[in-house]
Amino acid sequence: MSKNSLNAKLTAALASREKQKILRQSPSTDTAVSSVSPLIDFSSGDYLSFAVSQRLRNNFVQRLTNAPDVLGTGGSRLLANSKLHEGLEERVRRFFGTEAALIFNSGCSANIGFFSTIPQAGDFIVHDENMHASVYDGMRASRARDKLNPFSHNSCPALHKVLTELVEQRPGLRSGTNSIFVVVESLYSMDGTFAPLAEIAELLESPLFPHRNAYLVVDEAHCFGIYGRGRGRVAELGLESKVFARTITFSKVVASSGGAVLCSGLVRDYLFNHARSLIFTVALTYSNVIAVDCSFDFLEDGTAEQLSQDLLRLSSHFISFLMPKLAGIPPELLSLSCPDPEKSSSPPSHIVCFLTPLPWSLAEHFLSLRMYTSAITPPAVKPGENRVRVCLHAGNKMEDVEKLAVGAVQWARSILKRQDNETAVLSRL
Repeated sequence: MSKNSLNAKLTAALASREKQKILRQSPSTDTAVSSVSPLIDFSSGDYLSFAVSQRLRNNFVQRLTNAPDVLGTGGSRLLANSKLHEGLEERVRRFFGTEAALIFNSGCSANIGFFSTIPQAGDFIVHDENMHASVYDGMRASRARDKLNPFSHNSCPALHKVLTELVEQRPGLRSGTNSIFVVVESLYSMDGTFAPLAEIAELLESPLFPHRNAYLVVDEAHCFGIYGRGRGRVAELGLESKVFARTITFSKVVASSGGAVLCSGLVRDYLFNHARSLIFTVALTYSNVIAVDCSFDFLEDGTAEQLSQDLLRLSSHFISFLMPKLAGIPPELLSLSCPDPEKSSSPPSHIVCFLTPLPWSLAEHFLSLRMYTSAITPPAVKPGENRVRVCLHAGNKMEDVEKLAVGAVQWARSILKRQDNETAVLSRL
């Protein structure tokens, strides 16, 4: 292929995205999470507002000042394993009460490392159709990559159907020779919906699997730090013994970088020997490990728990304030992805999505009100499922979320008014 041919193909691919209005570009630096930003942050994953905490910043700076090593890392964990890294890993393990923990450079690399490594030849993976891209990347690189089976989002009947069919069709699953991994997120970041973890765990312990060869794996990226006294939704529901492994990230609540797999000692040893996303990269820098360790101080001293309670009260208020105002707005123009809290047994979600065919218009309207949200389009979601994602934070105020709710409804009414005016003009032609 000539250079000109390659350039033409790359240009055409980008032009196609631009035509579909899904071309990604770096957002303005004005929208970055900052304690001095004039914008109200409804976009970042800094759910407990750790990133703008002056107390956390002061603690971090002090720890850096006193630390013997702050720059670099020394290499891969297999070559240069510091006491700092092992100390953080042990702290994570104790906090969650797991047999072992293994730190990766991100939640993404933790998912890729686990799913590309642990499923063995002949095993099967059954996953929610709305799993994060990093889980898909890991699954597609695994020895079970030809045995991936999605099920409809959060549907236990659909999951049961897939599992039953696999067991009926595959002798290795019936005999216990092969394993099946069921993969979900405790909270889906593009929907704001919770997985029915208790029901799924019960299904995997049913007579369908007498050899106990079905394993539940949960990505806790968006629940860690908030639910279950910071230990996530699995812990909140008391399901620790029923979950084979959990993955977490340090890039959301912890306001840093990195991630971890929470698992058995055997799984940790296997990952340490086989997970390429761990082996063939340098370990987290010393300063990064120190930053994560400082955030764990907040997780353990009650600070995070208080902020979580504030956040969930804010989330409940936002939905109860917004729902009545959406009455009269056509749902095909604007609706919510989350269920009505009065009809749901799930806890409040700090992630709320406005479903709309005009996500960029709505996001730009919010920006004009000095509120930063995220317009979500394919390929992050399926075609026809455009939305604006709102991430609430402990640092947001009640008046902030009320302003957001009022702004959404004002936008919808302005769109309806414009459509009515256009219809009137056409009727006179």
